[in-house]
Amino acid sequence: MEAPVCLIENRKNHLHVSPVALQLLSDIRNPVVVVSIVGPYRTGKSYLMNKLAGKNSGFPLGSTVEAKTKGIWMWCVPHPDRPNQTLVLLDTEGLGDTEKGSPENDTWIFSLAVLLSSTLVYNSVGTIDQTAMDKLHFVTELSEHIKAKSSSTPGDTDDTSEFVGFFPTFVWTVRDFTLQLQRDGKSITEDEYLENALKLKKGDSKKEQAFNLPRKCIRLFFPTRKCFVFDCPTTRENLCNVEQMSDDQLHKGFVEQAKKFCHHIYETSQEKTLPGGHIVTGNLLAKLVKTYVDTISSGNVPCLENEVLALAEIENRAAMQEAVAHYAQLMEQSVELPTETLQELLDVHKKSEEQALKKFMARAFKDDTHQFQAEFVATLDSKKEEYCSKNERESSKICSALLSSLSENLEQNIKNGSYSRSGGHQEFVNDLQKVEKQFLETPKKGIMAGKILKEFLQSKENISKTILQSDVSLQEKEKEIADEKMKAKAKDLEDEVQRQKMKMHQQKEEGQKQSYMMNCQKLIEKMEKEWKQMKKGYERMIQSKLKEQKAFLAEGFWKDADQLSPEIQLLEARKKAAERSRQIKEALGLFFEAVIIALPIILPVVVKLIIH
Repeated sequence: MEAPVCLIENRKNHLHVSPVALQLLSDIRNPVVVVSIVGPYRTGKSYLMNKLAGKNSGFPLGSTVEAKTKGIWMWCVPHPDRPNQTLVLLDTEGLGDTEKGSPENDTWIFSLAVLLSSTLVYNSVGTIDQTAMDKLHFVTELSEHIKAKSSSTPGDTDDTSEFVGFFPTFVWTVRDFTLQLQRDGKSITEDEYLENALKLKKGDSKKEQAFNLPRKCIRLFFPTRKCFVFDCPTTRENLCNVEQMSDDQLHKGFVEQAKKFCHHIYETSQEKTLPGGHIVTGNLLAKLVKTYVDTISSGNVPCLENEVLALAEIENRAAMQEAVAHYAQLMEQSVELPTETLQELLDVHKKSEEQALKKFMARAFKDDTHQFQAEFVATLDSKKEEYCSKNERESSKICSALLSSLSENLEQNIKNGSYSRSGGHQEFVNDLQKVEKQFLETPKKGIMAGKILKEFLQSKENISKTILQSDVSLQEKEKEIADEKMKAKAKDLEDEVQRQKMKMHQQKEEGQKQSYMMNCQKLIEKMEKEWKQMKKGYERMIQSKLKEQKAFLAEGFWKDADQLSPEIQLLEARKKAAERSRQIKEALGLFFEAVIIALPIILPVVVKLIIH
């Protein structure tokens, strides 16, 4: 993208997704790192985002008291340090604009920034004081605008303990900072400055509660926090021209601070992920944007669990269709029909299926009942059968045409009655054997050669008998011997066709076994990866809560520390319940059931695998 576009329009305090921007985002198939910036209007948010894009201009800057950015603007650029990732920068309209008709609109903008980003930058001016905290009151309202799980108990909507599991990392940027970073006469870091500002005040009065609430929310919702302070970039008179100014025209301190900030964002911001660790691509992010905005526009509160499940349904269907299309493409590129043997076709099918399965597994997520994987297996089995049928048709067509061509003289002699004379039967047999020999020596006939040859020779049996009976040169005993030879040959041909039929059946059954085993193996690999991510997620959540519990105890807030204990215990229990071997065993059981429903014909194959 050469320049930013409006992703979510704010028209008269109603949010609308821009179809053009959504399409641009949908076209991105790479994983995305999403960095959003929020904060009061006229604080220089857009300038910082331009710096992250590696530009001086792009997101519009305002030079008057009027807020410039409306809605949420998007700029997608290649990640400067990771070739296979896209950096998605979201610049939000300024919070607290007095010209807005509804203050709730600010909270929705803030909530969307939280839901969509992997790193959330909060931008303010001056210092981190009570005024700055008051302007960040949106963080205290997140529980009313975001739900982690669908609640089964009426009125039970407080699931804020889950927020730490999917909220972005938090970066507070303080602009035009003029204070010395010192405390009690000693230098402190920017991060220490932020943590000191987030300390609570003792007391139960409304004043202390109001003071503590936003600080508690930041500490509990955003366990990973970072702070940057910035000098003013230039003189007040030149601020309106800052886009046109090069780095050597800006204050040196600001330039260094901006570089430090950008480096940190590039280095630490991770790909946007969904609960469970599924990495979000641009295409998936586009669906998230539309889902969240549609939910908000309908007057409902976005519920991450519900939205992700609904999204998984759509994405898994698309993953299956994409994988099946990839399989068909690989088959068309890799196989030329007819094949000489069925195994040749099955080998190509197996390789194509494996590649298609990788593509499906990479995109699918939260297919908890394994319905879509089972449907994928059934669809590819059906496609394989279509190729097998087509292979047989192509072979039959070639074999029939070849026999028709090779037997022209034979057919003409039969028609002319040339064999209806003394010694004619032997001549007929010789000519028929010549056709058979030439047919067998011709390559690339495909797998139906035996069957078509058998049918051809069978079609000549009555003619052969007629010629044999009319051949006066043969004694009755000789005729009987010739007739027995014909019957023996017909039986040999029939036995060979049946053997080939049985062999092909066994090859197909073996192919189904391999397909089922491959699907099980890929499922186990995916489960292993998801299990590690889940375990890591639980450990991260537990550690963050233990860290805050320890901090609350150190500050003397025993009640707040005690309130975290049940949450920690619950997370420990969930981590234990997500035990690896049990999860994999349950997943394979569900997959087995789903496959039998989707493809009953595979039941004998699976039963044999279980028995052995």
